[in-house]
Amino acid sequence: MQYDIYGLGSALLDIEYDVTVEFMQQHDIQKGVMTLVDDARQAQLIDALGSSNVTEKASGGSAANSLIAAQHFGAKGFFSSKVANDPMGQDYLAALKKAGLGTNYDHHEPGPGRTGSCLVMVTDDADRTMNTYLGISIELSEKEIHAPALQNSQYLYTEGYLLATPEVRPVIFKAFEIARATNVKIALSLSDPFMIDCFKDHFVELVGSGVDMMFCNEDEAKMFTGTQDVTAAAEAMKHYARTFAITLGAEGSLLFDGQSFIEIPTHKVKAIDTVGAGDMYAGAFLAGLCQGKSFAESGTLASHAATQVVTRYGPRLSKQEALDIINATKV
Repeated sequence: MQYDIYGLGSALLDIEYDVTVEFMQQHDIQKGVMTLVDDARQAQLIDALGSSNVTEKASGGSAANSLIAAQHFGAKGFFSSKVANDPMGQDYLAALKKAGLGTNYDHHEPGPGRTGSCLVMVTDDADRTMNTYLGISIELSEKEIHAPALQNSQYLYTEGYLLATPEVRPVIFKAFEIARATNVKIALSLSDPFMIDCFKDHFVELVGSGVDMMFCNEDEAKMFTGTQDVTAAAEAMKHYARTFAITLGAEGSLLFDGQSFIEIPTHKVKAIDTVGAGDMYAGAFLAGLCQGKSFAESGTLASHAATQVVTRYGPRLSKQEALDIINATKV
C-alpha cells in the first residue's frame, strides 16, 4: 500500500491541565519547556494537580499529533510507535485507527508495562509546559519499524524527542537509513529548545549531509545554528536542510523552498492553548506538499490550521474544520 507520510515517534497519552504560575513555582516546574520525569515524579504531580483541572485527554506524542493532522488534511499516513497492553495503550490504538492511520500494531503486539503519558500544563498566557513520562516508549526498537510502509511513503517524518533516550536513538537512525536507501524524503522536527540544549550533537549527527525538510520554531532555529536572530538562523539552516519552515508565533512563519525565502503571515487570534500548534503546522504543511501544493500554499494552509488550533484546548481539529480550512485557502 502507498502512503504519503510514515511517522515514527513516542506514543503518549496527553492529559492537559489549567494551572497557575504559582502552582508551577510551588512544585518546582520549569515553565514553557518539556521535561522528562520518572514514574514517581509524574504520579506526584498528578496527585497535586487533581482531576478537576483536566481540560483535555488525547492520544498524542508530537509525531502522532502531526500524522493525525495530516490525515485530516487529506494525506494518507502510517504511524509506528510502542504502547503497553494496558487501558491507555488500547485507547491509544483505537484513536489512531479512528483517525484512519495505518499502524505497526497490526504487526507487533503491545508489550507489558505502562503506556507513556504527558502532563500538559497551560497557564493564563497560553504557554504550555510538559512533564513527560515515556513509559514503554523507551523500549521502541527497530522491530517496530514497518519497512514496507516506510519504503512506500513519500515522506518519513520523525520527532526530535526520540533522541532523548539512548536506547531509542538507533531506531531513528535506522529509519533514516531505510528512507535514504529507497529515496523516501526525510522530514524532521527539532521538537523543543530543551532538546537542542541537551542533545544538539545527536541532532547534527542524525541530520548528517542534510534532511529534505525541517520544522522548528524561532528559538529552536537559533539554538540549533548558534545564531542570535532569525535571519542569521535561516541562512545557517541551509547547511542542514534542503527546505525548512521556521514558525514565528503570532508573526507567522518563514519558509525556504530550496531557492528562496517565503514569508507567511498569520491571523491575529486570542490564543488559549498553544499545545500542539507546531505539530499541527507540520502535519498540515506536509499534507499540502504531498498533494502537490506549492510551499507558499502549504505554508498558508499550515498557518491557518495552527492559528485555529490555538483558540481552543487540545492539539486537534475536527475533519470538518480541516475541510473548512482547505476550502478557505484554495487559490
